[in-house]
Amino acid sequence: MAWLQWKVSEFKLLLGTKNPGKVKEAKRILSSIDEDIEILSFHDRDFPEVEETGKSYLENSLKKARTISGQTGLPVMSDDSGLEVVALNGAPGIHSSRFAGPDSSDDENLKLLLDKLEDVRDRRARFITIATLFISTEERYVSRGVLDGRIVENPRGNSGFGYDPVFVPEGYGKTLAQLGEKEKNRISHRKKALEKIKRELRGILRERNR
Repeated sequence: MAWLQWKVSEFKLLLGTKNPGKVKEAKRILSSIDEDIEILSFHDRDFPEVEETGKSYLENSLKKARTISGQTGLPVMSDDSGLEVVALNGAPGIHSSRFAGPDSSDDENLKLLLDKLEDVRDRRARFITIATLFISTEERYVSRGVLDGRIVENPRGNSGFGYDPVFVPEGYGKTLAQLGEKEKNRISHRKKALEKIKRELRGILRERNR
């Protein structure tokens, strides 16, 4: 595999997302892997958007990582995440980022969610992330992270992105948007998934250093 020939100092990992919030969050989580790894985003190496046509988080995550890696020649870490609401039979799920339509904004998605839950008493929900590290067809790793909680009736807080202003994690009294980035990154579904990817990357770097 070509990547095995690279010098350790040249190891680069491209984040396969154009969502600024995801990039910021992923960089913060992955930044402590190793001083010899450079984490890149679409600001450093541009790539076309990959349409999420899969029927599961795994299919979408793998498709994005594999496609972007093929386009750029770099190892890619991509994820697909979603909010699943019990009272909505798991919706919006894999359609979370486009719940209100193909080009919907966070505010539009949030409004539609709250409209659908108006007068609904069961507010249980969970966030799910499936992350894929794609190095080659033969070398890929998948991890999963889940955060249980509930949906509140009105948005609260100014931190985070997406559905953070209405999601209160289990055991907390504040939304993710109220908790702030530091606490959110400590408990989030994405943190749980990326921590597993981080361990894989550390193992890869150890092998490369032998």
